[in-house]
Amino acid sequence: MPTTRAKLAELDPVWSQIIEEGHVAIREEPLLGGVVHSSVLHHGTIEAALAYRTSLKLASGEMSEQMLREICDEAYSKDPDLAAAARADIVAVYDRDPACHRFLQPLLFFKGFQALQSYRVANWLWRVGRRDLSYFFQMRCSEAFGVDIHPAARIGRGIMIDHAHSIVIGETAVVGDNVSMLHSVTLGGTGKEEEDRHPKIGDGVLIGAGAKVLGNIHIGHCSRIAAGSVVLDAVPACKTVAGVPARIVGEAGCDQPSMTMDQILRSGA
Repeated sequence: MPTTRAKLAELDPVWSQIIEEGHVAIREEPLLGGVVHSSVLHHGTIEAALAYRTSLKLASGEMSEQMLREICDEAYSKDPDLAAAARADIVAVYDRDPACHRFLQPLLFFKGFQALQSYRVANWLWRVGRRDLSYFFQMRCSEAFGVDIHPAARIGRGIMIDHAHSIVIGETAVVGDNVSMLHSVTLGGTGKEEEDRHPKIGDGVLIGAGAKVLGNIHIGHCSRIAAGSVVLDAVPACKTVAGVPARIVGEAGCDQPSMTMDQILRSGA
């Protein structure tokens, strides 16, 4: 076992850190021993842990945990990018959320992370042509987490969805890498058109709580959208927009707003 752990640490430092934190969590709170063992320590890889946790959360009377587990296992085995993205998402949450003190927390407790991983499996199902099953995942994700992401949406890596209540992301939406968004964000359409109708969010964008971005518009890299804004027009890179409807009110204030999570509007910023 020590040799296996050493090799695991070398090959997968994120998973190794989660394993270590799991042991610490049990020492500090023995009542969580069953949860930590079943969700983390029982598994040999992060892929297995993600499949277990996702199936546990999405199971219902309509589809059992075992059936969902088999679907998730298949997805992770056939598309290694799913777990790679999950690792990046865990690091993103740990780096950007001051309430996150361990890599273990997103996997066990944070519904934004859990909903995002559910979407990733649904997106894989969509891409391989299993559309009805992908819709089932979308439905259960919405019911379980209050997060409604269409399985055809394209979402990058290193995503943090903080609190994650009432998130809506439409079918033709695109979200770049290293994006941060808070609760009640909508990336929606503006009508009944069936073509490309949802926003395209660049890398490193910070989207504040309650912001609505509507229509097939581009939000430039490393821009900021203030809380409560309604964005109807394209936003250049490295700008801050605010208001209803949103207008440019200054620069983004830093090179990576999604990393700093600074949402304060300052004069000239």
